[in-house]
Order: sequence, then structure tokens, then C-alpha cells
Amino acid sequence: MCGIVGGINLAGKAIPTYLISEMAFALRHRGPDDEGYLLSNTATGHYRVVGGQDTPQEVFFSGYLYSPRGSISDISENDRYNLALANRRLAIIDLSAAGHQPMCNEDGTIWVVHNGEIYNFRELRGELQSLGHRFVSDVDTEVIIHAYEEWGVGCLNKFNGMWAFCVWDSKKQKLFCSRDRFGIKPLYYYFDKEQFLFASEIKALLQASIPKRANERQIYDYLALGMVDHTEETFFEKIKQLRGGEYLELSIKTGRLSISRYWDIDLDKKFSGFTDEEYARIFYELLKDAVRLHLISDVPVGTCLSGGLDSSAIVCLVDKLMREEGMKIPGSKIQKTFSARYEDPRHDEGHFIEHVVRETQVEAHFIYPTGEGLLEEIEKLIYHQDEPFGSTSIYAQWSVFKLAKICGVKVTLDGQGGDELLAGYHGYFSSFFAELLRVGQWSQLFKELQSYAAMHSYSKTQGLSRAVLWLLPKKAESIFRFLRRFTREGLWLRRDFLRRFANNHPRLVAKGKSIFDNHLYTTLIRSNLPSLLRFEDRNSMAHSIESRVPFLDYRLVEFVFATPATQKIHNGVTKKILRDALKGILPEPIRTRMDKLAFSTPEDMWFRTTMKGFLMDLISSESFHSRPYFDVQQVKKLFEAHIEGKRNVSNTIWRIINLELWLRRFID
Repeated sequence: MCGIVGGINLAGKAIPTYLISEMAFALRHRGPDDEGYLLSNTATGHYRVVGGQDTPQEVFFSGYLYSPRGSISDISENDRYNLALANRRLAIIDLSAAGHQPMCNEDGTIWVVHNGEIYNFRELRGELQSLGHRFVSDVDTEVIIHAYEEWGVGCLNKFNGMWAFCVWDSKKQKLFCSRDRFGIKPLYYYFDKEQFLFASEIKALLQASIPKRANERQIYDYLALGMVDHTEETFFEKIKQLRGGEYLELSIKTGRLSISRYWDIDLDKKFSGFTDEEYARIFYELLKDAVRLHLISDVPVGTCLSGGLDSSAIVCLVDKLMREEGMKIPGSKIQKTFSARYEDPRHDEGHFIEHVVRETQVEAHFIYPTGEGLLEEIEKLIYHQDEPFGSTSIYAQWSVFKLAKICGVKVTLDGQGGDELLAGYHGYFSSFFAELLRVGQWSQLFKELQSYAAMHSYSKTQGLSRAVLWLLPKKAESIFRFLRRFTREGLWLRRDFLRRFANNHPRLVAKGKSIFDNHLYTTLIRSNLPSLLRFEDRNSMAHSIESRVPFLDYRLVEFVFATPATQKIHNGVTKKILRDALKGILPEPIRTRMDKLAFSTPEDMWFRTTMKGFLMDLISSESFHSRPYFDVQQVKKLFEAHIEGKRNVSNTIWRIINLELWLRRFID
């Protein structure tokens, strides 16, 4: 796990060394163990490899072709290096100097900076060695180099892992950048036809002289629709993100930048003829192997435990691998878990967490996030996230990683992605019912509506009416959006701001025939999950922790999408295949629980008590009144209604104040 930055000037102008150094330093939290730089003149082919203040002494004397010779501070600004790559290393696998980056092939014609883990690197290493490739390290980064040499773009489909990397191919005179299938690891870039810059986080790009202008289209989507990370655009104009499952190529000769997709889910591929037991068995084997791969590490590993199905499944499978298969976890003989707890029973999942702790005998650690704590750390949280986020639940996750850091853990596993993959949110019921309606499966629809009403305290009419909305034609859907915009959002957003983006409703529609599959695909690939992965990456890396997500092993994802819808929802129960697969492994109170809290916090009470004065001062401030987005009087009425307990609109209030604080930190 690392932080990577780099850039190239296509006109041959020098990239200032101080700039690349400052960009790398902005990501020091992502990689405090080492730093390295490649500086090259693409016209002459001359290059230098240097280190910095955080480069260990043994790295300078390691003797590899990519070992630094001198320091970045020794480089004269008169040197004409128009390409630069830099890496901040968080050492996870092969802690020796051999893992230093940027790393190159045997003749120095191909260089790479890499953030993430290729979990199947040992298998690929063996395959590449049989094809004649020679290795000098035991790190996954070197596998990327030789896989690119051997297979070109095709190497991406060979990798099982999470990654963002940039390859400089001096022979072909091009940059080749890629992001893993789901975008677990980030990659942002800026391109003005002459200068191309990339980085793991936006804050590194902001070290350059890029105009800091807010992207008001993204602000609208955030305020009016609650959407973030759903497009390639960011909250900063001209700064974009490479999406999961994509690669980017920039030709030095032509100046052409192209982006292509190398992986997608085939929604038309479906299994049939298997029994429930067979589906469960295959799912179990795939998930267990994913967990096994995600435990590969040379530093201490722990697990995040919320008490929900997904995180509990990971903890219980790790326990099974340790007890029954003798798998060792670096740094401890006992699995360590980390959980957020609350005094407020509406948000506390301690009862479920304790079931898992007793079953597995883990070393459990707890932290209790508070409104006071959020106030103390809110500036850090907003800085590390780079962009606005949906709710204070992000602070709960921040606190869990803070606890793991205190306990000496450097790698964590958690259940992120399980809800989007297995239809864990109750909102999936409506698209499930809609699909049954579309294909005319009336008896099954009636049965599912009955089960849904009985188990989740909704009427059959409610379930059916929500399903019908999915079947409306586009014109009618647009009318509903229009009414929604000028009622709920219109109460606290300025009308002129709303009118400017009246047609700015991104249609996140997948290509499959099934309404239900399209819904799952959209939330996994385009809407919900990308934002959750961004939050997790920033929160974990702010504390120099590598966070891993076994549910997003692509083999598991492809298998689940090829199973029938009834393996996700059946008789009013979500995540059927997971519940079946882990029977006898998960404690029964966890396996059979039907409620869902997610990563919630008591923010409604925090806003009425601890944070009340802070919020009142913010919405009364001169800067807030000057924003072109809010109807300030309506915002005040909204806040007063919340304070008085007449309404619970804490989520809306958070979006309002989060945007204001973000504007102050990054734009003003």
C-alpha cells in the first residue's frame, strides 16, 4: 500500500523537482516507510533515481537498478526532466529494500509506481518465471512490471487484487495507468493537453498551480440527490478520477489521452440447475479463498467488526482458517477485532458483536465515537477525505481505524461490498418486486410481498407501489424527479441554483434485462460502492493502515451475479446465499438477524446537543450567507425544526455543513 504521484509535460518543459516532492509529501500518511523518485528526460532518455528524507539508509545502498542514488534535494532546477514518478511506501509485503519504488525491469526501460496489493502475485510470478522473466524481489509490484512486458493491457485481467498504478514505457513512449476492477484504490488526474499529473489523492494535485474551482454540477448532485463519486468528475473542476475497471494511456508522441474499460460484469450470464446447497458450497469456497488471500502480509493484520452479517462473516472465516487450517496472522496468535460502539441503543450493535467475540475468542477492541470527538477532529476528517461525504458515519469508521493504529495493526479486513453484492439494503426489495412484475411471476411476487410485509413491518401495498415506480416510462420518471426537486430540495436550495441544473440527473442505468440485476450493478459499480470505497481508503490511509475487502474478490462477484435473484432475496430474507453458506460458522443470532444499522452514528442527537452551537455559528456565518446554493432562511427553519425534535433531518443538515466546511478548507 502506498501513495503515488507523477506527471509529464508533453511540450518537454521541466517539471520542477520541488513540485513533485511537495506532491509526494502531501501523501506521506499513505506511505511513511520510504519515498522514491524517478526523474526522466523523455527526449534524451536520460534519467535519475533519487530518494528523500524518509528513504531508509539501507535502501540507498541496496544495489538494485532502481535503488536511489542521491536525494531529491540534490537535483538542480536547471536539469530538464519533463517526466517524474514518485512513491510513498507503506511496507506490507517484503519489508526489505527490494520493495522500494519506483521499480523497473532489468534494463530500465519500464518503470512503475504502484499502490495496492496483487493477491495472486506468487502464482503469476511462477508463471512469468516459466516464460523467462527474472525477479530480484518478492513483492507484487515487480510482478506488474513483468506481466505488462509479457501481456500488455491483457495483464490487468490476470490480476486479482486492488491497485492503482502508473507504468512508464520508455520504448513505446507512453504512460499506462490502471485502477482495479471496483476502484478500491484511487487514482486522480489533471490534463490540460500539455501537462498531465496524477496522484492517489486530490490534495497532492492541489500542490500544483491548478485553479481551485468548485465543480457546481457535483455540488448539485451532492446537495439535491445525495450522490458522490458516481461519475469521473470530482468536486474540483478539471480534476477527474479514473474509474474502477478502467485503464488510461497517454502517448507522448501524439499527445492523445485515451480511457478504456478492461473489465465489466456480464449481466446476461446466468447459472441454472444448481441446488441451494450447491450454490452455498461454491459461494463458501470462493469467499473463504478470498479471505485467505487477503490475509497475506508481513505485518500485523486485524479485522473490523460492526456486528453485521458481512463483517462477522469475515471474522468467523479468519477464525476458521486459523483454528482448522493453521493459518498464521503476522503479529499475533489471536485475531484482533475493532468495533465502534455507542451508549445510544438505537445505534449500538454491541449485542451482536459480543456473539461473534464469544464464538471466536478474538481479542476485541472497542471505541466510542462522540459528538465532542467529531468536533475535535472534523477539520482533519474533511482534509483527508478531499471531497464532501454523505454522513457522520464516516467518523465512526475513522475512529475504528484510529483504534487499530493505536493497537499496532497495519492491515485490516472488513465486509465492505457485501451489501451491494448480495442485496443487503432493504431498498433492493422494490427492484426485486419490479422484476417479478416485469416477467409476470405473479405467484412468486405475491408470496414475496407477503413475506416482506410480515418480516419488515411494511404493507404489501407499500411494497407493490414502490415496485411500480421502477416500471414507469422515462417521461413519467422525469416528472417525479421534477416534483421531488421543487418540493423537498426546493425548501432549502436556491431556486436559481436548482434551475441551472434542472436536467442534471445522471441516469445510472446498466445494460442488463433484469431490473433487479441493473439495480445491483448500478450500486456496486457506479453509485453506492465507489463512494464507500473512497471513504474507507481515506480513513484507513489517514492512519497509515491498509484496508482490504474480501467480498470484492472479482471471482466471487462474477459468481454471485450469475446466480438467480432468489439467491440474494428469498421469502423476505436478504443475502440468502451468504446465510446458507455460513450456517454453522456464523453465530445464529447474526446469521438470522433481519435488521440493519450499517455504520450509523447518533448524529441526530449530536446536532441537537454537543454540536448545536457549532452548527448555529456556521449557518449564521458571513461565508455561508454568501454561497449561491442555499436559501439561508429555509436552512435555518430546517435546523430549528430538527433542534426542536419536530423532524429528523440530520442527514440533510450534514450535507449542508459538510459542503460549507469543505469550501472553506479547499476553495476559499
